[in-house]
Amino acid sequence: MNILIIGGAVFLGRALVTAAVQRGHTVTLFNRGRSAPEALPDIEQLHGDRDGDLSVLDGRTWDAVIDTCGYVPRIVRHSATHLAPHTANYTFISSISVYADISRTGLTEADTAELGRLEDETIEEVTGESYGPLKLLCEEAATAAVGADKTLIIRPGLIVGSYDRSDRFTYWPVRVAAGGRVLAPGRPERLVQFVDVRDLAEFTILALEQKLTGVYNVDGIPLPMREVLEECRVASGAEAEFVWVPDDQLVAQEVGAWMEMPLWIPESDDAAGFFAFDCTKARQAGLGQRPLADTITATLAWAQSRPADYTWRAGLAREKEEQVLG
Repeated sequence: MNILIIGGAVFLGRALVTAAVQRGHTVTLFNRGRSAPEALPDIEQLHGDRDGDLSVLDGRTWDAVIDTCGYVPRIVRHSATHLAPHTANYTFISSISVYADISRTGLTEADTAELGRLEDETIEEVTGESYGPLKLLCEEAATAAVGADKTLIIRPGLIVGSYDRSDRFTYWPVRVAAGGRVLAPGRPERLVQFVDVRDLAEFTILALEQKLTGVYNVDGIPLPMREVLEECRVASGAEAEFVWVPDDQLVAQEVGAWMEMPLWIPESDDAAGFFAFDCTKARQAGLGQRPLADTITATLAWAQSRPADYTWRAGLAREKEEQVLG
């Protein structure tokens, strides 16, 4: 296949290129050329702004288009409408954040009643509250522009692995590798859920090869947090001691969920399904899951290659961790 990927070559885009090329496909990237312009030098790149002139794409046809960076429905509609006559498939990478009601576990693609909506659908500012509903509107914009028979919607959970700039998972392999007393959040058997970027990319390319359309939740099999941290310790060979701190104590110490303390939110009935999405449909279509140790080892190796003065975007500061443990 001849595949056009809308987006950069930083994280998911890079993994998609690798997965596609390994399976014998030809890839072209369309982006602004600002993020990691030196990456993927052997891949054709067309530079432009999707929120503007798309003429650089004219005169070309693709078997498939993968939109990795759509956040505003107006802009997605613009891209999808422009490309609709020139592609047999438009794949939009969305998010499980489109589900607003996560009070129960096992949400599937059929649970449309739990999808989140904006009261004002003209809003374009992406915030913690608007991100999910905007992604849903982007899904609908792409489908309307291209047609349901040519549209594939991928809804991933937390994407982790090498080149992840969010640090929402990377914090753990690096922190455990540093050793010592490690603050471990909540119950050891509390389940967490995430997907390796390579598994997500490989499934997306496989879905295109199968000419799949419709909506697919794509996430990993839920794992106990204890298992994640133990695997981090084994992978790094570190002498780390895990100190499990209950939710109420973390809240009392004003530890922020999710970004300050990655992979943690206080357990409650309202958030029972946060780490428990049902991905049976995708697994039946070929979604795989590599060993956790593979994900941790790759993430740690990449993270350790970053500059020593790298500024982390997520994770508990060591000073605050010592304060809470004290």
